[in-house]
Amino acid sequence: MLYIRIYSTKKQHALIRQKYLNGIQQELQVQSACGLIGPRQCGKTTLAKQFVERAKEYTSIHWYDLEDPKDLARLEEPMLSLENLEGLIVIDEIQRIPELFPVLRVLIDRAGDRQHYLILGSASDQLLRQSSETLAGRIGYIELPPFSITEVDNRHKLWLRGGFAKSYLAKTDQTSFKWRNNYIKTFLERDVPSLGFKIPPQQLYRFWMMLTSYHGQLLNASELGRALGITDHTVRKYIDILEGTFMIRTLQPWFANISKRQVKAPKVYFRDSGILHALLDLKDYTDIERHPRVGSLWEGFAMEEIIKNLELDSTRFFFWRTQRGAEIDLFYRVRNELIGIEFKYADAPRITPSMKSVLEDLKLESLFVIYPGNKDYALSNKIYVYGLDSHLKNYKNLTN
Repeated sequence: MLYIRIYSTKKQHALIRQKYLNGIQQELQVQSACGLIGPRQCGKTTLAKQFVERAKEYTSIHWYDLEDPKDLARLEEPMLSLENLEGLIVIDEIQRIPELFPVLRVLIDRAGDRQHYLILGSASDQLLRQSSETLAGRIGYIELPPFSITEVDNRHKLWLRGGFAKSYLAKTDQTSFKWRNNYIKTFLERDVPSLGFKIPPQQLYRFWMMLTSYHGQLLNASELGRALGITDHTVRKYIDILEGTFMIRTLQPWFANISKRQVKAPKVYFRDSGILHALLDLKDYTDIERHPRVGSLWEGFAMEEIIKNLELDSTRFFFWRTQRGAEIDLFYRVRNELIGIEFKYADAPRITPSMKSVLEDLKLESLFVIYPGNKDYALSNKIYVYGLDSHLKNYKNLTN
């Protein structure tokens, strides 16, 4: 294999995330391009290098890092630079030059199987709107999240520090906390502007901080806008930016064909627990346990872990709530079965009237109650209590 661009071969400890390596391989077998997207510093470049090291089917590898001035200069005339290349072409930080996408469409159509592209970006395919429009039918996307509970050996540390490698693997909680605060600062001052958004960093920071009080709650855009002195339109714009950069998740309500009045507003969650804890100034595990909304903190962490690992499109997850208070935290369909998940930060969860109401109203096949413990047990023939770890290890069996 010929490497046109040589990157550092210095050996570093790196987690082999085989699931995502396989995903890249599968996408490039059926598409000319694979878009590997995820938040900054979640490990996209490391994963791409691991893929390249194993990619024996390509005669040559060409690597462009758009944060490197030399590579930016090489792509000032992208058609001339790329059209005669063969093999696998890796373009890192693609969001810095979104005008490349129309050029890539032309190159892919001309080259056929002679070229394949692995494109890395720190923004969602929705935020990189040009890619979804110009490369439709030519690209498949893989979202790479930070570390998951199934990839590490310390759930408590993962909850506290979050899944970003430099945060989770830091030598001390203090070092991890400092790294996350620096990450937040860089995100606001560099990453958001690099996507073309002209928002004062302090203004977006105030919004982000206000949003922490909505974690796990219904989003009231008008209330949030009044508190900050901004319009509903601006609130939605800021939400779209934070969601498109993988910082938050908005969970949409499921609407059932029943007579009860149902909530229509979405719920909002911070995707990385470590970033949320840094914004809330929670520096260690004791701080978390003493927080008045520790239940919501754990719910968001557990929910994100389940969404990461269920191997379903994230748009297929919902919550459900009626105006009278009956609700289910997470709701999804597997084949023709409706599955509900309720999160309880409790030693021994019990059946509640809301659970009974949800089973009857939505005709659920199963309702799983997920809690921080390690003992699994049944509450009824359709309601089961599982620890988060065991549920993630056994979810395929649980839903078969």
